[in-house]
Parts: sequence; C-alpha cells; structure tokens
Amino acid sequence: MAVVRIAVGADHAGYGLKQALAEHLRAAGHEVTDCGTHSTDRVDYPDFGAAVGRAVAVGDADLGLCVCGSGNGIAMAANKVAGVRAAVAYDVTSARLARAHNDANVLCIGERLTGADVAREALDAWLTASFDGGRHQARVSKLDALGTPD
Repeated sequence: MAVVRIAVGADHAGYGLKQALAEHLRAAGHEVTDCGTHSTDRVDYPDFGAAVGRAVAVGDADLGLCVCGSGNGIAMAANKVAGVRAAVAYDVTSARLARAHNDANVLCIGERLTGADVAREALDAWLTASFDGGRHQARVSKLDALGTPD
C-alpha cells in the first residue's frame, strides 16, 4: 500500500480510539496529521470533524479519519465542508463499501459502538479499497454538486 497522508481528529469520546488508529496508521508507514483533540477533556465534535474535513478539502491530507462516540456527529460536521464525503462505518463491509460505492474520503467511526480490533480492520479495508466508478460515478458527482450554488 502506498503512503497516504491522513488527517485524524476526534472529540473526547473518540480520543482513545483515535490515538490507537493513528498509531496503527503510522506503523503502516502513513503520514498522520493529528487535528485534535489531545485529551479526554470535554470538547465539541464539530470543531474536529470540520478540521479534518478542511484538511482533506484543501489538499493538506489525502484522506481523513474521524472518531467520536457514535461516529455520526463528527461525520455530520465533516460533511459540512465542500468536497468531503464522510461516511460512518461500523465494520469491514461498511467501510469497504463507503470507499467502493461512495468514494468516501473521510471515514468516521464510533468508539462507543465499534471495538478497537474491528475499527482497525475497517480502517484497513477502507484504505485498501478503491472507488468502483461506473454506475456509482454519477451519484458521487451529484453528491459533490450539492455543495455548489445553482
């Protein structure tokens, strides 16, 4: 697998899993940019989902990884950034399909819902999957157009 620049971010509820997954990515040789948070002190997930989304949107990172309690809130925040397609994954299949069918460029995981081993496997599946294109391309193009004025 080629080296990928990955921005990671989490709120306090996802801090532990973010740390573990960031270390996993570094051990695999990827370049990791940590957008925070840096402790379990209470913070707001929109700040960190947006930071990861912006890093991907402006090209400072190739992909993003977000973690919060459920994965949902931080995905909503990341998806507010134009050009981001953040998907919540709970297992290997949902992660692989997020990339293959939706060309997700940000993966979101819930620390309270997904164990560390499954999260690691899902992350690896997402990283190694590729966008299928074909029948999915028109849908992804429509997603991307939603962020632009008519």
